[in-house]
This record gives sequence, C-alpha cells and structure tokens, in this order.
Amino acid sequence: MKVQTKSSMILKPIYDGEPPSVVDSIPLSIFDKVNYNTHVALVYVFKPPTPTNTTIQTGLQKVLAIYREWAGRLGMDNNGCPAILLNDEGMRFVEASADCTLNQAMPFKPSMDLLNFHPTLKGLEELVTVQLTRFTCDSMVLGFSTNHIIADGLATSNFLVAWGRVCRGLDIGPLPLFDRTIFTPREPPIVEFDHERIEYMSKKLIKEQPYSYANSDDSSDGLIIHKAHFTLEFLSKLKAKASEGRNRPYSTFESLVAHLWRAITQARGLNGFETTHVRISVNGRQRMNPRVPNEYFGNLVLWAFPRAKVKELLQEPVQYAAKLIHDAVAKVNDDYFKSFIDFASNEEVVKDMVPTADAEKMVLCPNIDVDSWLRFPFYDLDFGGGTPFIFLPSYLPVEGLMFLLPSFIGDGSIDAIVPLFEDNLVTFKKLCYSLD
Repeated sequence: MKVQTKSSMILKPIYDGEPPSVVDSIPLSIFDKVNYNTHVALVYVFKPPTPTNTTIQTGLQKVLAIYREWAGRLGMDNNGCPAILLNDEGMRFVEASADCTLNQAMPFKPSMDLLNFHPTLKGLEELVTVQLTRFTCDSMVLGFSTNHIIADGLATSNFLVAWGRVCRGLDIGPLPLFDRTIFTPREPPIVEFDHERIEYMSKKLIKEQPYSYANSDDSSDGLIIHKAHFTLEFLSKLKAKASEGRNRPYSTFESLVAHLWRAITQARGLNGFETTHVRISVNGRQRMNPRVPNEYFGNLVLWAFPRAKVKELLQEPVQYAAKLIHDAVAKVNDDYFKSFIDFASNEEVVKDMVPTADAEKMVLCPNIDVDSWLRFPFYDLDFGGGTPFIFLPSYLPVEGLMFLLPSFIGDGSIDAIVPLFEDNLVTFKKLCYSLD
C-alpha cells in the first residue's frame, strides 16, 4: 500500500456570526499539568458510502468554533502560567489517497504502516492533526491525533462525536463544560496521600520514580505490538474464575487486566522478588462529590497503582491479582482526588517537581500501563455514512503500554493491544488464552 499526500492545510474555526474579537487564554488545570504532554493518535476506518472531504472539513471547522482549544496553541497567559491560547491559529488537515482497495490493505494491525495515515508529528505546534486517506474503493481512513495535555480520552471522544453530529446537521448537545477553574483547594488544605511520589516526583529524586526500567536501555528494538482477541465466552469464564468465592463479581475489566498482568509478567521472565505494578487510569468525573459532568472538556484522570512481588503474583490464582486491582482503583476516590487538588494547587511545592507521567519512556518493564477505551464512545463517530468499521490506536512502540478496546465485531468481545519484546511474545501467546 502506498499513501500519497494530496494537500495539507491549516483549518481555522468557522463562526456562526462575528468571531471573538479578543484573544483569550485558558490556564491549564492541575490535572492537565500532571498528564502526558504528547500526541495520542487514533485510526478510524469507514466503508462506503462516505461523505465528501469537503463535508467533513466544513463540519470540523464549525465544531472548532465551539471547541476553540483545539484550534489554539500551548503557551503562557498574562500571569506567566501554562495555558491554552485561544488564538484560532488552526489545526493541520491533510488529504491523501491510497493506491489500493481497503480489502487489499487489510488486516490493519498495530504496525509502522499505520503511520502512513498521519502527518508527521515532529516539531508540531498544532494541537490536532487530521488526515483523510481515500482508497480506490471509496473507503476512508481517518487518522486523528491530539495533544493529551488538552483533553483526556472521554473528552476527546465527546469532541469526535460532536464533529460527526455537526457534519450531519445536528445539534451537538449537551454542550461541553469548558471551565477548568472548578478544581479549587480546600481551606485549609488536607493532603492525605503521598502525591509527591505518585503523580509527581522531585527532580532530585527522578531516578526513584515509580517506573523501573530493569534490563533496559529504553530502546524499542525487537518490539512487537500484538493484538489479542478475547471472545465474550472467554471473558465470561475468566470473570467467573477471578470472582470465585466472592459475593459480588469483579468487573470484566478487573478480571482481564489481572489475567494479562500475570501473563505478561510470566512471559517477561522476571526475578521472583522483583516488584511489578500496573498503572490504571481512573476517571474523576464519576468519583468526585459533587460529580463532574461527563461533558467536562479537559483532563480529569489520576492513576491507581496495584503492585505485587512477581513471585506472589504468579503463585497466587488470578483472584489475587483481581483483588489488588479492585482495591487500588477503589482507593482513588473523592478523598483522593480532593487531596491531590490540595497538593497540586500549592505552586511552591510542585515548582521543583515533574510529573511521573513520562511520555519519553519506551520500556515499562517490569511494569504495565493500561489505557482502557472500553467505555468511551469512539465507535459513535458518524459523519453521515455510518459508524466506523474499525477503530484502533495508531502505532505507539512502548513496551508494556497496553490498550483495551471493544472489538469491531460488536459482540462484547475485547481486543488487547499488547507491545512486548519478540523474545517474550511466544510465551505470552501461550498464556493469554489459558485459564489454568
């Protein structure tokens, strides 16, 4: 498959009426500042009939008039604080064509070939890039990337759904909540948890950050990104096994992550006395009291870190790992989020610290980072020709960075994107479908 760029341009918002006359800015929230400052790239595949590029482009420019952040730039506000500048400088929009049919290019796998569906991200100032690639059969691939520091997965997926609705001539409702100043510290502040070693790390202690990189030079050479498909039948059996002896069963997510944590750990061949942990994103919208609406646009995520000695994780049954995960996630509650707000709002405390969310690390062994997209409405994107045939993250070669997403089959099955070194992959394949 050869992909050729036809055009590349900067798109700016189209306003219904007079555009804003004053360049404004939105200070980054404490949850933005602690998140990954990197672009996250997605790939959508649509089968015919597909709307024209002009329809998609115009709809995008109209929705940018509402989501002005995506057309802005990162910078400093008048107070010298990190901010999103609402200057309408625009986002990158690329039109491209492939020299084959979609069937000839299938199956799509998490490989370097997916990078053909995105413009380069090197030296990028734009906060969003979009590439529309047309196949000879009129199928279309949307390559979409956004800077994570602007919005988390739920906020980004809500934006995509709104874009599709505008293309179909519908109201986007409910409108997003853009106020990033709602997270105010208590008086007096109550810091109950060790945020200095979880979300943040002192620059002086950077070598002691939560991730350990044993036997690694941070090189991704020899890395294979494997897609494991788990049927609904397998997931039901796994959930029942993980929940044995418990009145209330663990969730499918808890059961599957517990299973994969054990399989990956065993495949890596780690020392039994080494400690391994899983980094799990926890959405604060449903955890905080009062609840924050799902329409909040920005980042509102912290992390749970279930951890165990390798020997115990592998000797104990899957119930052990599921309980560790359940208990760790449960602790990231309203008290935890408010404690973080009190801690991170103290600029004197955090000025000499850096976030532990480091997008530059290429090897996470002996640990795992799980991004679950199981509840995000990514599959609801519809430009007017129907919802996507396939949706998946683009190529991101980070050992141990795992994605969970609903299978495009639509039957409740789950796909796990698991990057591992080639030497460990054979063992992992043998373990990942075993319930023993």
